[in-house]
Amino acid sequence: MSEDAEDRDDDWFESAFEDDPDEVDASADDESGGGADESEGPSDGEGTDSPFASDAEGDDGGESPFEDSGGGPFDDDSGGSPFEDSGGSPFEDSGGSPFEDSGGSPFDDGGESGSDDGGSLFGDDFATAFESAGSPGGGGGGSGAEFEDEDFDSDIPRIDVGIEGLDRMIQGGIPRRHLIVAIGSAGTGKTTFGLQFLHHGLENGENCVFITLEQSHAAIMDTANDRDWGFDAYEDDEQLAVIDLDPVEMANSLDNIRSELPGLIEDFDADRLVLDSVSLLEMMYDNPAKRRTEVFDFTRSLKAAGVTTMLTSEASEDNPYASRHGIIEYLTDAVFVLQYVRSETRETRLAVEIQKIRNANHSRETKPYEITMDGISVYQQANIF
Repeated sequence: MSEDAEDRDDDWFESAFEDDPDEVDASADDESGGGADESEGPSDGEGTDSPFASDAEGDDGGESPFEDSGGGPFDDDSGGSPFEDSGGSPFEDSGGSPFEDSGGSPFDDGGESGSDDGGSLFGDDFATAFESAGSPGGGGGGSGAEFEDEDFDSDIPRIDVGIEGLDRMIQGGIPRRHLIVAIGSAGTGKTTFGLQFLHHGLENGENCVFITLEQSHAAIMDTANDRDWGFDAYEDDEQLAVIDLDPVEMANSLDNIRSELPGLIEDFDADRLVLDSVSLLEMMYDNPAKRRTEVFDFTRSLKAAGVTTMLTSEASEDNPYASRHGIIEYLTDAVFVLQYVRSETRETRLAVEIQKIRNANHSRETKPYEITMDGISVYQQANIF
């Protein structure tokens, strides 16, 4: 291979940040136009018997170890041991254990409890116990569906996702520089989720990068502009960079991308980045060990770049709560699951669940949402079931 060819291979990714949008749009006409947005409990505890609920009686007058047949120095006139008191143990109180109260343990379902209603603290399932204790956000109800951020104090810088209803399910917001993934099947709105995440940052003066492995530059811009998000203006002001890459070419040049990406992000001064989707990158590796190593190294380079990153991932065909290859959810800091909820008696609905967010309190309820021309809107006050 000639030296000129090697130079062209090293510079292709960096030149993606410098391409004129008009030239990219012209080249995009020769492409297919991209696909649609496709890719895509706790068990009830049972109360246990208290270790204090014992029916055992005290020592009831057994022979003293100090007695023998010949009489010992401890014998008195009565012929009994000085440790015997009316034939019973000194620890007996009216023939019962001091730990027994009216014949039952305070933890037994049938006994009296210290609560006002007379029921056992653990007489019902764990969900009831959590509800009685209140939620981490102080709103009661154990589910933590909504948090009051006015009283929230944290030393960790945080950001909002930018999706109405969803942000209220996260106390204080997502920590900056977190690695986020949105997992869902085809049509659940993963690309819209990512674009809306960037749009919120752009509105707040942040610099953003969108990397697509599925669609063309023109298709992404059209999707955003149809919602009046003004991506053309942000791109003209060099506040936004939209890059379309071929997944095969990206996989073949992943070593170069890993080394160059942190520097390019720093030069662009990016605050938010979206990669749509990581599933196509994972599919480039047939060997599971190689796949995990490459994806791990890539996510580590994103963390090193110091940018808040959102990845989209197809859901597993067998498990809607897992990604296609079951890797990315373990390498990220926050996981959002987008799914269909189907019922024989009701129409198919979309629902979102926050599976995890490191260093943040969040609701664990499943909430319905819809995709409109304004983007994704989560009905935070409604329940899917």
